[in-house]
Amino acid sequence: MANSRKKKKSQKRDPYRAREERKYENPIPSREFILETMETHGVPLKFEDLVPLLGLKDPKQVEALSYRIKAMLRDGQIVRNRRGGLCLVNKKDLIAGRIIAHADGFGFLRPDEGGEDLFMSPREMRPLWHDDRVVVQVTGVDRRGRREGSVVEILERAHTQVVGRVHVEAGVGFLVPDNKRMTHRVIIPDEHFNGVKEGQMVVVEIIEQPTKWRQPIGRVIEIIGDHLAPGMETDVAIRAHEIPVIWPQEVEQEIAALNEDVPESAKEGRVDLRKLPLVTIDGADARDFDDAVYCQRTPKGWKLLVCIADVSSYVPVNSALDKEAYKRGNSTYFPDRVIPMLPEILSNGLCSLNPEVDRLCMAAELYISKEGKILRSRFLQAVMRSHARLTYDEVEAMLSGGDNKLRRKHAGLLPHLEELNCLYHVLHESRKEQGAIDFDTVETRFVFDDNGRLNGIVPTVRHDAHRIIEECMLVANVASARLLLRKKIPALYRVHERPSEDKLNDLQQFLAQLGLRLNGGDKPTAWDYAELIEQIKDRPDAHMIQTVLLRSMMQAIYSSENIGHFGLAFPAYTHFTSPIRRYPDLLVHRAIRHLLIDGRADTFEYSFPQIATMGEHCSTTERRSDEATRDSADALKCEFMLDKVGLPFEGLIVSVNSFGVFVELKDVYITGLVHVTSLDHDFFHFDPIAHKLVGERSGKTYRLGDSIQVVVAAVNMDDRKIDLALADRSEKPASAKKPGKKRRSGRRKRRQ
Repeated sequence: MANSRKKKKSQKRDPYRAREERKYENPIPSREFILETMETHGVPLKFEDLVPLLGLKDPKQVEALSYRIKAMLRDGQIVRNRRGGLCLVNKKDLIAGRIIAHADGFGFLRPDEGGEDLFMSPREMRPLWHDDRVVVQVTGVDRRGRREGSVVEILERAHTQVVGRVHVEAGVGFLVPDNKRMTHRVIIPDEHFNGVKEGQMVVVEIIEQPTKWRQPIGRVIEIIGDHLAPGMETDVAIRAHEIPVIWPQEVEQEIAALNEDVPESAKEGRVDLRKLPLVTIDGADARDFDDAVYCQRTPKGWKLLVCIADVSSYVPVNSALDKEAYKRGNSTYFPDRVIPMLPEILSNGLCSLNPEVDRLCMAAELYISKEGKILRSRFLQAVMRSHARLTYDEVEAMLSGGDNKLRRKHAGLLPHLEELNCLYHVLHESRKEQGAIDFDTVETRFVFDDNGRLNGIVPTVRHDAHRIIEECMLVANVASARLLLRKKIPALYRVHERPSEDKLNDLQQFLAQLGLRLNGGDKPTAWDYAELIEQIKDRPDAHMIQTVLLRSMMQAIYSSENIGHFGLAFPAYTHFTSPIRRYPDLLVHRAIRHLLIDGRADTFEYSFPQIATMGEHCSTTERRSDEATRDSADALKCEFMLDKVGLPFEGLIVSVNSFGVFVELKDVYITGLVHVTSLDHDFFHFDPIAHKLVGERSGKTYRLGDSIQVVVAAVNMDDRKIDLALADRSEKPASAKKPGKKRRSGRRKRRQ
């Protein structure tokens, strides 16, 4: 009788059935209802037991349920036990997440649900690759107080191919991955060598994944070229991080009929903004223009229009184009090329707001007070026409009054540009009052010669024209986040957590040694950071202090749960302004477009669990792009320094570790390591709190922010490392101390 009542209870109506009926002709129970049913039943269920509990009899529905269960297993919502039973993931004891591998063999699990990472020992890492998705069981706490995990199930393999260099030892061929986070050597049997020569860079397909007892086995499927061949850096990085480059045939077929002209039928029913003098403002070398702005003064402040290319109109949900864009997650910007998220016909054509042509756009119409507050906002599906393609330098020249010829040429646009400038100053001041953190950092760009070789690295010049666009994009992103929150629709937010307790403790100890203090106690706000930055701006060690402050910060990610953006001091923030190059922005556009057409959040095509999974994926692809571009840039820097071995440079210590100091070469913007064995004949104590190495006998101190004279000792292209040495062993760094002073015990020693 009790079992009958439980079964009847589990067959109550699926609260998400209406959504499933809109998406599928033959709908099945939603993920949420499946999880609720399993929780109600209370014990592991085999698939054949779950089917009647969900009330399914149609064979087609049963088959569809099997696919959904596989997807839920892959996403870590459920796991399968050794007896084949399906179990809920106990958030306390079983944690799903992604593996972050370390070059030294250990790793960490980054939980899907957020929170503290779990330590994974080298033993547990044996069957795993960097970026694999797994479910682990919490097994205890290590000596450092970190939770430790043990692998329960591998949900998803991140890599089916590996890029690296082929070696042969004792007649056995193997591949050493180019990505240092991938610590497995891949065994290549003779029959799978496929003509590769020792030392060449290749792509290997994994035919047997690693286990706890053996290394992975693979076969060569592509020979990239000889090691150190010109132009190899980016090619290797693309393949090493498995960044998609080739458009699938299905995508090519979908875009075959597109051209750069917007059909008249697509403009129907849209707000017509073509007469407004909207303009794009970008860098001189920009090829796609995805945002345009317009500003006019009102009695209470300003009316600002931020128009963004309407990518969602050209990328249907679940189309081949959509699936490929999601797979890529974002465009990847290498020093010498771009791997776009969308094909060129869209990124440089239909979705590029080129001057004097009609374009579909999603417009944020914002009314902003004289104090820089958003009074009201609305979003529009519109058609627009850019009245000019302006560069940052041109706008700066016009606003500063330094180019009368340009001012005459764009006389009709000048009043609106001047209002944009006024609004920028108000918005910037308003953000400062809210406590937004503004670090003074130097951005650089690579300069190549006619042969494609790196010719140098130069700092980018930023002025008010850059900041005008930045403030316009920020306020549009805030307005979109407010709308999504108000309507309670599933959406991705750009979130930035406050610094962790450990990082705050280290930061406060560092500041205390300088007679400084970060206000806010255990929970400082962005305002506390901004106040300290303002306080130290005139100090000679301001750059060093800012560096330590910046390193105390967490990394921003995409999340379906809004927890605010700490660094920008926004209670809610999302990415709305770049759907051409970021998939999260495309999801935000779809959510806003749905609200404009339908008005109901519960009829949106995505659920909260789906959006949460997509946010994790997009954060992963963002990290993948960052790592790939860093690998490419590091290789280019090493190649640039090959002919500079033995040359002296002035540098700045930008990082201190127990094994040495990293030095950024002045005017070159390339960093190398002065190993502790290259320092003076002495014992060196590493002080991680003060970010310094201190000589026990000499008292010499090598500290973050010190100037130092070095020579280039060696360049290692395999490891992408540049070794430096002191230019003069007799020199004293800027912060040398008197010898003989005792140091605090317990610090690590390093000996030459």
